[in-house]
Amino acid sequence: MDNLYLGTCSWKYPSWGGLVYSSREPVNYLAEYARQYSTVEVDQWFWSLGKTGAALPRQEIVAEYDQSTPPGFRFSVKCPNALTLTHHHARKGEPLRPNERFLDQDFFMRFLESLAVLVPKIGLFIFQFEYLNKDKMPSRNQFMDRLGAFLSSLPGDMPYAVEIRNPRWMDGPWFKLLQGQGAAPVLLQGYWMDDIAATMDRYQAILDDTVCLRLHGEDREGMEEQTGSDWSSIIRPKDDELLCIAGAVTKLAGAGRKAFINVNNHYEGCAPLTIQKLRRLFNEL
Repeated sequence: MDNLYLGTCSWKYPSWGGLVYSSREPVNYLAEYARQYSTVEVDQWFWSLGKTGAALPRQEIVAEYDQSTPPGFRFSVKCPNALTLTHHHARKGEPLRPNERFLDQDFFMRFLESLAVLVPKIGLFIFQFEYLNKDKMPSRNQFMDRLGAFLSSLPGDMPYAVEIRNPRWMDGPWFKLLQGQGAAPVLLQGYWMDDIAATMDRYQAILDDTVCLRLHGEDREGMEEQTGSDWSSIIRPKDDELLCIAGAVTKLAGAGRKAFINVNNHYEGCAPLTIQKLRRLFNEL
């Protein structure tokens, strides 16, 4: 399917040697990766917010990513958490300290400028929000108002996507807000979110032209303990779930929508092997 982008969450895993890479330590991981996949999720620029400032991408790294990939390759870039955290991280018992860069248009524009050479290859700018309790966000309406105003303030020709982790907020009004802003919904498998395939079927009529699926997994620590960080085999297969997801995505693609599927190692144990399964399913459906 021309409107389907299948890739992984990050790419620099030595245990993918023989699966994706020519060795455990290739000269250029990303260049070899891009020979097999059409997209990848970048999360290294997400971890931005510090105690006193917020980091932006280094120009030499941005240039390296551009030079390592062909023109049709697409990056899903997780935007800095300096934009999506309502408050600075606090230890237990410490008071919450507001983050002055939360949904700040000026900081996003600085981030965008830092990625200038890579922008033609960016398929999604993902704004990922943590679970928001009432201490951090008094109401869903307030969050949606602030998010809508923020998205409206951004350049209109960029591909935005939004992920939330409050399951009860993901309903008709949520998808209509994103559709009205031209932003793709990010559907997350894991973190107590509703079933992806069921959500796509339920809200298909009001989804944006682009949908992003992040197959993340429910038990990060357990998977890391079980694998020993060797991500070369499937250890917790989810074949039935993948069949449902592939069916729902096929239906979306048939309606002319574009889909990004970003697979994490923590989903089944090996993102490349999960993608092999998905490719077979899409060929069969």
